[in-house]
Amino acid sequence: MITEVLPDIPRAYTAVAEWAACMTYVLLVRGPVRGRRSPVLVGAVSVAGLGVLLAVQEAAGRLPISLWTLGMGVAVAVMFACIRLSTDVSLRDAGYLTARAFVLAELVASLHWQLHSYFLAPAGSPSPVVEGVLLVGVEGAAFTVAYLLERRHFEAGRPPEVDLRSLAGAVAIAAATFFMSNLSFVSANTPFSGRPGREVFYIRTLVDLAGYVALYAQQGHRREVQRATEVEAMRRMLVSQHEQYLRSKRSIDVVNRKYHDMKHYVAAIRAETDPVAKASYLDQLEESISGYGVQAQTGNAVLDTIITAKTAECGERGITLTSVVDGTALSFMSPMDLSALFGNALDNAVESVSALPSPEKRLIRVAVYTQDMLVLVRFENYHEGELEMEDGLPRTTKADRTHHGYGLRNMRQVAERYGGSLTVRAEDGWFVVRVLFPVPAAGAQQRG
Repeated sequence: MITEVLPDIPRAYTAVAEWAACMTYVLLVRGPVRGRRSPVLVGAVSVAGLGVLLAVQEAAGRLPISLWTLGMGVAVAVMFACIRLSTDVSLRDAGYLTARAFVLAELVASLHWQLHSYFLAPAGSPSPVVEGVLLVGVEGAAFTVAYLLERRHFEAGRPPEVDLRSLAGAVAIAAATFFMSNLSFVSANTPFSGRPGREVFYIRTLVDLAGYVALYAQQGHRREVQRATEVEAMRRMLVSQHEQYLRSKRSIDVVNRKYHDMKHYVAAIRAETDPVAKASYLDQLEESISGYGVQAQTGNAVLDTIITAKTAECGERGITLTSVVDGTALSFMSPMDLSALFGNALDNAVESVSALPSPEKRLIRVAVYTQDMLVLVRFENYHEGELEMEDGLPRTTKADRTHHGYGLRNMRQVAERYGGSLTVRAEDGWFVVRVLFPVPAAGAQQRG
């Protein structure tokens, strides 16, 4: 090994770099937590993570070279646990952040040790104070620069939301970077190994830098694609609003036709002298106007409009929508958020039950009520099949996942905006969405 000629990075320095890299990404994605992890818990995890990393690296340093990768694998697992416990992002996102943190740690540790070998090693054994100043100065500056660079690629208030391809790409880049940057320290007898000397440290730093740049570019590309997707989703929303207008216009036409037919019914009833026939005409008249003119009365004007419109739509589609809604309990929510919450939930329910072949199963139920100090909102619709969950929400069943699957995520964002939570589950053949809001303090203003 090259370390027989030049000493490699001390294990404690590697552990500190790994811990600092984890904390860099924890700070970058702290926004998506939205209070799920208290600062006290994050601090405890951080302190424990540093201690465990120091212990793991110290133990790994005592292992034979054949088990060297095993020791690094355990260290990566500890980094993953630190990020997962501190941010509460999904397992997939935590793996993606761990790969990035690992490469960043390797780069900073290599840079620090290269500068240490150049400035301090020729002078013999430097004092612990000098070594500490160099460690804090180099790693502090490097991680600060990394944080400032990465911040433009991580939007506050949302997790990375990576797919399997992005995760696999990040892991592959991290593995290749680690392998190529440390090859010379395992064996000098390969076509890709450097000769014994300080140039080996230089090669390792350059390889780690290349790996970090590749991951940085990958994240930048992901964000650009994400932004383009959001713009397209907004365009689709505008198209949907236009379609809603057309549906409303069609509804008005239907009402006008019903009015025209009603005049004939009234004329026939007036002219009919047979009581049995007259009763039959009245029954037909009552059936023809059922579902029209029914206005929901929830105590909330926004919910009245939404539920009334959805009830009429469900009537046209042969769907039974029942609602027991105390709209005053949600008076603290803005009209925009109410529309997003109920509009998405009911749109999803209508789309789901419309595909059911049996009309008896096309059922949707909505309930809003207050219990203790919580407002409970519950959406239910009959459901057949299994749910495939991802990050606590069902995965979209549409083939084009890029442009679908936003509804429930938007609903969860609305819930968390008011300090609440959203859960989804299947119960006895029903698809159930529960949203819980804490009752606002007296005098709290409605959010605009």
